[in-house]
Amino acid sequence: MKKILSIVIALSLILTLTACGSKKDTKKIAILTPYLSSVTTNQMVNLLKKESKANGWDANVVDTKGDVGQLANRMEDVIATNVDAIVLVSTDPNQVKAQIQAAKEKNIPVFGCDSAYIDGMAMNATSDNTAMSKMITEHLFQQLGNKPINLVVLTYRPHPGVLKRTLELDKLRKQNPNVKKVIEQQVNVPGPIENSRKQMENLLLANKEDGSITAVWAGWDEPAIGATQAIQAAGRKGIIVTGIDGNSQAVDLIKKGSPLVATVKQNFTGMAELVTKQIEQVLQGKAVTEKEQYAPATLITKENAGK
Repeated sequence: MKKILSIVIALSLILTLTACGSKKDTKKIAILTPYLSSVTTNQMVNLLKKESKANGWDANVVDTKGDVGQLANRMEDVIATNVDAIVLVSTDPNQVKAQIQAAKEKNIPVFGCDSAYIDGMAMNATSDNTAMSKMITEHLFQQLGNKPINLVVLTYRPHPGVLKRTLELDKLRKQNPNVKKVIEQQVNVPGPIENSRKQMENLLLANKEDGSITAVWAGWDEPAIGATQAIQAAGRKGIIVTGIDGNSQAVDLIKKGSPLVATVKQNFTGMAELVTKQIEQVLQGKAVTEKEQYAPATLITKENAGK
């Protein structure tokens, strides 16, 4: 009996130590964003959580609800807990530059998903924002042909991707003498649909003449949706809207023949998969493939929105 009891105790001890060792070896991934309320950001975060679970990683999500200053503080918190990797989603890394360097000093790799790449990070996966902006802007200009383009710009320059899109718009607009910028307005985040709808309502009241506004260029789909809602509610004709992202609500409005005529569908699943693959490589002691990686994007119009 004593011998059997000794064996049972030994086995229990081995199992306990094994369990402790497994728990200790579980990699901890911190996913940080100020914009979880955004449809596409939420999609990427959920994909990263799913991929983390599939890889046996313990993923913790931190959302600072639009507060970038709080994001820096929370990043310092996760660095102090010695996480194995940090992912910044839809975030300008320049706003947490000091924290990225602090993570590097502790050998904690920092990845970007739909963010940007700066020195100190492991890598970033996104779309080619300049190429997407060129694609949607040229399509918008083509839709109006030789008619005067009185353009409203709804954007959010603090987001690195949206900034690149807006800068490309600025470049193309200045090359086209037919385009006049009526106004550029920054959209509030969180709440971009509601905010852009109110902004557009005010702009329509201030520009009542037909042709005073002929197009709305939105830096992403949610302000495009808000602007479309305002235009429809006001019964205004002759105004077209474009966005970027390809979210389901925007695509549905395109299919229905609303003022929203086009968007560029980003591959958010592809971004999350690229980041996950690079995290896996780095955790295995391997180098990343490339510092900046792009997932392909597609122009969506009424012709292909239902496909």
